[in-house]
Formats: sequence, C-alpha cells, structure tokens
Amino acid sequence: MEPELKRLLTLEAIRDLRVRYCHYLDANRMEALGELFTQDATCQVDRGCWRGREAIRDGLAEAFVAYDIHRRGAYPFLHAVSNHWIEVLDDDRAEGRCYLIDLDTSRPASANPLLLLAVYADEYRRVDGKWLISRTGLDVVWPEPNVGGGDPGNGLVLPS
Repeated sequence: MEPELKRLLTLEAIRDLRVRYCHYLDANRMEALGELFTQDATCQVDRGCWRGREAIRDGLAEAFVAYDIHRRGAYPFLHAVSNHWIEVLDDDRAEGRCYLIDLDTSRPASANPLLLLAVYADEYRRVDGKWLISRTGLDVVWPEPNVGGGDPGNGLVLPS
C-alpha cells in the first residue's frame, strides 16, 4: 500500500475511534465504549483518573448515571468533537488532540446547555491491527481552565 494512502486510512480510523467514543458514551453503550481502550489504558477526565479498560468503563458508567437525572437511559449529555489533529508517530502509535463541546441535555430548554469546553489529548496504539485509545486526558478550557498543553508528536501532555 502506498505510504500516503496508509497514512490517510490511519487518520480516518483514529478519527472514527474518537467519534465512536462520543456516540457510545452518550447512548449508554458502556461495553462497546470499554472496547475502544487498550487493556492498560489511562483515562483522566474532570471526574478523576482511571487505569485499565474495566475501570475506565465503570468510571464513565458512573458519570453517565450521575448526569442521567431524568433516568432516560440515553443522551443525558452530548459530546461533540471536532478539529482533530493527529500525528502518526510510527506504525503502531499516534498522538492527537480534538476539541470537545459538552452539552447537558437534562437542563430545561430555557437554560444554557453548555456544560464545558475542552480538548482531548490522546495517545493511540494499534493492537492486533486495530487502533485503540491507550491514554487520554481532558484539558478543560471553560469554565475552569485546566490545560496540560503540548502538541501531538511534540510534547503532548498525557496522563501517566
């Protein structure tokens, strides 16, 4: 396969991974969500830091329950991601950033649904031919800034 085609397919697979993360989380598909992470993954968000696929799945499931105040079972929030910046470091590792607009759908229609603005800082690894999230950190920009910084492939700050 031509190198540029391989690179484009890699970029698209990684973008799709982060988009599926948002859909699975918002729709309460926690088993599918957990499968997007490596077994030894680290996930640091505004609610805490979890290590390992099961701990990440369980932590995100708890966050879902906390926001699902109307007990709808799906979409107590919407995670909209954009502006993906991905640097492929080698055949099996990449780093990236993407913007997050997090909306709280449980609020009344008259209220501002904006929950937070942030940037995901991610490390991706290819395991058995499949791209997975191996480390992710949430750099909150608003309302209370907490940004780690760095660029993909050049000093990106990731959870350890």
